[in-house]
Amino acid sequence: MHASEIMSAPVYVIEPSENVARARNLMFRHRISRLLVVSNDILIGIITKKDIAYRLRQSEPSWRRRPIDQIPVSVLMIADPITIAPDTTIRDVARLMVNEGISSLPVVEDGTLIGIVTKSDLMRSALVGRIHGAVGDLMEDATTVSRYHSLDHVVNLISERNDKVVVVNNDGSLAGIITESNLAFFEYPAGDVLDKDVTMLRREEPAGRKAYRHVRDVTFIAEDVMSSPVETIRADNLVGEAVAWMRERAINSLVVTDNNELRGILKRDDIIQEVAR
Repeated sequence: MHASEIMSAPVYVIEPSENVARARNLMFRHRISRLLVVSNDILIGIITKKDIAYRLRQSEPSWRRRPIDQIPVSVLMIADPITIAPDTTIRDVARLMVNEGISSLPVVEDGTLIGIVTKSDLMRSALVGRIHGAVGDLMEDATTVSRYHSLDHVVNLISERNDKVVVVNNDGSLAGIITESNLAFFEYPAGDVLDKDVTMLRREEPAGRKAYRHVRDVTFIAEDVMSSPVETIRADNLVGEAVAWMRERAINSLVVTDNNELRGILKRDDIIQEVAR
């Protein structure tokens, strides 16, 4: 099986001089995660929702926090993206994505852009369908935050770990999930936004005495951007069931629970790593 058999075509493109707000709107309208950047019909870069999401740090100096309708795509795009030929094998595609830490590969033939292969495209391949075993064999530990953590903290954590985060309540129960899409497509309210006084529950040690910590001057917090309810699955479910569920719901992760207790997370990346082996 080759890239040409699973690639998406035609592709959505944008000029480097267009602004990031337009790029975000195109992604939202067409339910895609990236745009290829072209100039004079030549591929020069790629911009993803991740690139946009990481611009939401509120603690940055004001001169760096220009509205996204004033930032040209060329500022955030990744220049000279890795490309593949249409006859590249699916396993080689998966290996490139894993080794290079990228989520898509433009397909170029004789210098002409003809399509793109994304991780979502890979999830529809026959190789993914051949993965056996239980969810528990592939899942990993989930990165968690309190629903009251600041947006800055969430963005920093997602950026540092290149990962999504699971949001939990004070009692450890599942509250929501935050992905790059949540950040990239978060709509800031118009006008002045009041800071919040947030009270967080903290234990001095496991099973120890409860204490409360007051956090002030927090404009946006995790619960403002999270998705809820969360799609969950059990560790003893088959990977094939998880893949089918992800495809049906157009999601790229499932939180793994057991009797309502958080066990971990199964991500699309975990499945693609299996294909790359």
